[in-house]
Amino acid sequence: MHSETRQGRLDFNKLRKRLRHNAGRAIRDFNMIEDGDRVMVCLSGGKDSYTMLDLLIGLRRSAPVDFELVAVNLDQKQPGFPEHVLPEYLSSLGVPFHIVQEDTYSVVRRIIPEGKTSCGLCSRLRRGILYRTADELDATKIALGHHRDDSMETLFLNLFHGGKLMAMPPKLISDDGQHIVIRPLAYCKEADIKRFAELRRFPIIPCNLCGSQDNLQRQATKEMLQSWERQHPGRIDSIFAALQNVAPSHLADRRLYDFVNLEPGTHLEPAESQPDQADAPGNPLELRNIPIRVVDVSS
Repeated sequence: MHSETRQGRLDFNKLRKRLRHNAGRAIRDFNMIEDGDRVMVCLSGGKDSYTMLDLLIGLRRSAPVDFELVAVNLDQKQPGFPEHVLPEYLSSLGVPFHIVQEDTYSVVRRIIPEGKTSCGLCSRLRRGILYRTADELDATKIALGHHRDDSMETLFLNLFHGGKLMAMPPKLISDDGQHIVIRPLAYCKEADIKRFAELRRFPIIPCNLCGSQDNLQRQATKEMLQSWERQHPGRIDSIFAALQNVAPSHLADRRLYDFVNLEPGTHLEPAESQPDQADAPGNPLELRNIPIRVVDVSS
């Protein structure tokens, strides 16, 4: 074996180990999968869902709990969609799978004007079909392939365009209260997933319905975040960490914190959860160690 090939193999194993560790940590942190679960793994044919399935298959072998996997693909009848790709791939893995055929493509094209973003309607249609399919398959959990970068993009999309401080939670319950949705890749970086998919040579199926739309706000947000990361490496890590370190008393949502009845002695969040700009990563100032002299200017 050539040294380059050996090094490539080492790099691949390191990448796979990192992804498995992050997926396993997310599953554990949010109690995503429990003993006896039947997990419906939603496959789009993209890099994210392929990686999710691959990681779940590996984790299932070593997990302390016993659970089942069933892969599901929604064939939306997009023109030129290669219907044979996913069945052949899943058959080669020996993974139980189910292909759902629903012509949502025609519905979206009929309703959404040419040039307008179709992702919103497409997503709602898919979600309803997948919930119905989960019932039919007796699935206890629905696994989606959204990763850490998807969550960051959603955070800023809601911030800029929706007036909400809201991202993609790693685990949620559907609006009707009947389904638990999990995102095992919640801690995984898109760059790692992309590289892993390339090395694994997954048979990627492009989304011709929306993937070619250049006016997507999500794409603009993605480019913004990538630009920040290039200029300030680690910024996305810091933003993601902030989602797990929320101080309601330092925001302005009266539903989360009782500002109206705030009085001396009212309990606040622990001091360690309150942000101190002097302690921000990359800030060279350690203000806590600088003596402060108080000057009386009243006279």
